[in-house]
Amino acid sequence: MSVRAGREFLAIPGPTTVPDEVLRAMHRPAVDIYSGPLLALTDGLLRDVARVFKTSGRAYIYISNGHGAWEAALTNVLSRGDKILVLESGRFALGWGENARRMGVEVEILKGDMRRAVRPAEVEARLKADKGGTIKAVLVAQIDTASGVVNDVAAIGEAMRAAGHDALLMVDAVASLGCMPFEMDAWRVDVAMSGSQKGLMAPPGLGFVAANDRAREIHKKADLRTPYWDWTDREGDIHYQKYAGTPPEHLLFGLRQALDMLFEEGLENVFRRHRLLAEAVRRAIGIWGEGQAISFNIIEPQERCDTVTAVLMNGGRDPEALRAYCNEKCGVILGHGIGELSGKAFRVAHMGHVNAPMILGTLSVIEMALNALDVPHGRGGAQAAIDWLGEQVKA
Repeated sequence: MSVRAGREFLAIPGPTTVPDEVLRAMHRPAVDIYSGPLLALTDGLLRDVARVFKTSGRAYIYISNGHGAWEAALTNVLSRGDKILVLESGRFALGWGENARRMGVEVEILKGDMRRAVRPAEVEARLKADKGGTIKAVLVAQIDTASGVVNDVAAIGEAMRAAGHDALLMVDAVASLGCMPFEMDAWRVDVAMSGSQKGLMAPPGLGFVAANDRAREIHKKADLRTPYWDWTDREGDIHYQKYAGTPPEHLLFGLRQALDMLFEEGLENVFRRHRLLAEAVRRAIGIWGEGQAISFNIIEPQERCDTVTAVLMNGGRDPEALRAYCNEKCGVILGHGIGELSGKAFRVAHMGHVNAPMILGTLSVIEMALNALDVPHGRGGAQAAIDWLGEQVKA
């Protein structure tokens, strides 16, 4: 027996739910790739992608996922033999660094772990020790979806300046852009990248990179540049150069609608919605954790991010059994643990096109699964989430 019929809830950290409005915007015939309307669409998207990054710098749109945007960011500012410092707080900054290593870049990892954020003081100390300025860039993920951590990019930038070091600050904003503040210029981020399939509410397939003037100047001497990713080629006057070939028309139609929806809601309201829904999830998990069978992966509350929560299952309990119950019996798809948390955790996403009914429904199904599977837990987690939202969202 199941109660699965009805609309499936996708509660994984990407791809996230694509709004019906975005799907409708994509459901149209192809147009002439050399026509005026498509040129205007590209110009508007490049301007508005930079707007979401909060930068007066230049934005680039790639036909790629986030891994492609990683490569675009790296190849445009680094040269073979350069050294970079990767700040560990999960899986994804490490993956970005591994890509750089395979391109011929020397990679040093500033050791962290899966249960805490990057410590800016440790960044400052390491850069102060780099007397010869051998480190050319520092790589960090604002949010790591494997661990559920949020890193303080502003504080990391301040630590780099306190160290008197001129390394580029490069930030992975895949799981944060469009969900929480990202102040590229104010935080003096040199290069940032993201993807379309999370907070920006579009299908997978578009990667974004933003670069400031300092990064674009360094770009002129970078020798990892390749034709497809190259910023200089994409800054040409001919439209197809913006995409190194045929534009991804239908993805662009969808992205335009998604950005319009974000701007209509207002970015500050979008950020507040994510904060409220994330805290509702945390309130529920906090109650369930009283049974000691589950717990937060990220230890410090202020380091838990507003887009995805990684939940540990303790005592050898199988998170896949809980995920299977939620999916097969109820139609809610939770994220699985990845990297070091594989087989040890499940993840609840609360990013992008998400609202209170979706979050409360997801939490209720998880609580139902805990009951059905006899997992010890504190009672009333879903009610705690309801109470929190009722207090915060006034009539």
